[in-house]
Amino acid sequence: MQRFALPLDLQLFAGEKTEKATPKKRQEARQKGQVAKSMELPSALILFGVLLLLFGYGTMMRDKIEDMFVVSFHDYMTMEMTPNNVSLVFGKLIFEGLLLLAPIFGLAMVMAIVASYSQIGFLLTLEPLKMSFSKLDPIKGIGNLFKLRSFIELLKSIMKMTVIGLVVFYTIWSEKEQFIEMGRWPVIHTFSYTAHLILMLGVQIAAILLVLALFDYMYQRYELEKNLRMSKDEIKQEYKNTEGDPLIKSKIREKQRRMAMQRMMQDVPKADVVITNPTHFAVAIRYDPKQAEAPMVVAKGTDYVALKIRQVAEEHGVIRMENKPLARALYAQVEIGQTIPADLFQAVAEVLAYVYKLKGKTSANVK
Repeated sequence: MQRFALPLDLQLFAGEKTEKATPKKRQEARQKGQVAKSMELPSALILFGVLLLLFGYGTMMRDKIEDMFVVSFHDYMTMEMTPNNVSLVFGKLIFEGLLLLAPIFGLAMVMAIVASYSQIGFLLTLEPLKMSFSKLDPIKGIGNLFKLRSFIELLKSIMKMTVIGLVVFYTIWSEKEQFIEMGRWPVIHTFSYTAHLILMLGVQIAAILLVLALFDYMYQRYELEKNLRMSKDEIKQEYKNTEGDPLIKSKIREKQRRMAMQRMMQDVPKADVVITNPTHFAVAIRYDPKQAEAPMVVAKGTDYVALKIRQVAEEHGVIRMENKPLARALYAQVEIGQTIPADLFQAVAEVLAYVYKLKGKTSANVK
């Protein structure tokens, strides 16, 4: 059976956003305010914390409110109604009311900060507040109504209402006998039972909202990761913008190598001796007591560079000396512009003494 193979151009898939976002892309998105954050988590956490606080603080709060009413009807009503007295009474009642609500307000603020910090950490940016006319586009706004995100938000709302409705129905249905007997209860007992039932319902609803908010946060993180995905071309372009074009960088490095070699070759004629291996290594050494206390390597290289060093040395009459172990050791241990280490100084001094002897110079300065 004959098979027909169709040509497939893999470049067609280069634009697909299949790669995870790079750290640079994530940082830029964070600076723009694009973070995974559930708006429901702070409200659910605040509601859950406040209702739990009311379980322990509710009795004290009730007694305090009762005292405020008793004092108002027993003492304040018998006072002479003057502007100063009215201002004093209302100021005191407002202060006591604020003092009574302070723990609730404080806990709500702490819960809001904790919920926000646990999701996105510390982030201060004004980017989301900038004017963007694209947000005022009515066509784009209508299109957002039919996106998958809008459908997910609708499903979340329906799920919340369904679950909360079932919990409320089950709780009230389980207490139906108590509701029937409530008609024979004292008013205080009825009020206490109703308040306790409402608090129980509130805590259950808050716990459900908190669980749903955690799932919503996980979904928001998934959506953010999906939106931040990058294509292979985008990653390559980002790398070029950050690190530079590899082709240009290679040309720059090549030019730097050529310039360094030219400078090195210019120092070869100033050398006193070139120690070779004899063909694979070449190290040019110069000794000037006025500049350094020890001989210095002014050029070194292997293979082709070693050949160029030998050629330049021959053209300018620099003495060449073959010493395989010394040439290898100098090339491995000493960089260009550095002085000879102590462990090689004796061998280099002997070489320089011999060179000076050949040149008719005295070796008295060589230590």
